[in-house]
Amino acid sequence: MDFQSTNILGAYLVHLNKLEDERGFFARVFCVDEFKQAGITSDVVQANLSHNTHKGTVRGMHYQIAPALETKLVRCIKGSIQDTIVDMRLDSETYKQHVSVTLSADNGNALFVPAMCAHGFQTLEDNTDVLYMVSGAYTPAYERGLRHDDPALSINWPLPVNHISEKDASWSLLENVNT
Repeated sequence: MDFQSTNILGAYLVHLNKLEDERGFFARVFCVDEFKQAGITSDVVQANLSHNTHKGTVRGMHYQIAPALETKLVRCIKGSIQDTIVDMRLDSETYKQHVSVTLSADNGNALFVPAMCAHGFQTLEDNTDVLYMVSGAYTPAYERGLRHDDPALSINWPLPVNHISEKDASWSLLENVNT
């Protein structure tokens, strides 16, 4: 794996090193030793699969606060998404900044999301599947979120948002968020 830093401190785009032949390819998608060598520590305790029927679907922007912090390694395994994170760490040089990357089954990339970074994505194709490896169990009492359409964030979603949960559509604006 190759680790490419993003403009969010501690967030990395993770590229596969594919061993290809006439059968297809083989690639390691996670290795605790390789992540440690890159300076990334995350104890995976949960894996989640998100199936999304329609392109234009937005899920997010979610994060968890202490004591239930979580990191994520997000990979699109079918279709494609625009994956976006917002740094919510008060002491971070990149506080309130965001980064968006395209993850797809074709490019095989993953995004490592540090703790206290809000995460969300928009599907770019119908029937898109997203796999998350998470370092902490989902703990509703410590879940927080941001509005996907918050003008203070200026996230440029590539498609009109045509499917979003009521919960995700009703998160507070950034100016009202108390991390």
